Amino acid sequence: MAGNVAQRLAGLGITLPTPAAPVANYVPFTLGLEGRLVVVSGQVPMRDGKVAFTGKVTAESIEMGRQAAELCLVNVLAQLQAAVGDLDRVTRVLRLGGFIAAGPDFTQHALVMNGASDLAVAVFGEAGRHARSTIGVPSLPMDAAVEVEGMFEIAP
Repeated sequence: MAGNVAQRLAGLGITLPTPAAPVANYVPFTLGLEGRLVVVSGQVPMRDGKVAFTGKVTAESIEMGRQAAELCLVNVLAQLQAAVGDLDRVTRVLRLGGFIAAGPDFTQHALVMNGASDLAVAVFGEAGRHARSTIGVPSLPMDAAVEVEGMFEIAP
């Protein structure tokens, strides 16, 4: 990986991990529209082969949830790099979807998902501004606190 995105990631102290293998019957990403569109499957906050943030996000753990969402996006970017080879080919982050494990009374899902959204803008600049959905769920695979998926436009 070389170029502007690599420099931004390095400036943020982020090294992309080896992309995680799927844990079920799906692929980590798909390419569409003659390779101009990449959809990355949901990524949980894995670090060194383990889920780093587990359990439910609460009003008292919003910052933990933000960190989990950011780590999820780091893992999304690792999958994206595997799909396209060079993250400088990304012309637009089209959409991010976030799933937040939380109880029925939790309503601050957007603040949690800002961890992923803020990182997308920090890495891609204006091209990182995206549409987004954020949903509260009762549980996630491997007891992950957050899961993030993404859709990206790629230069030919």
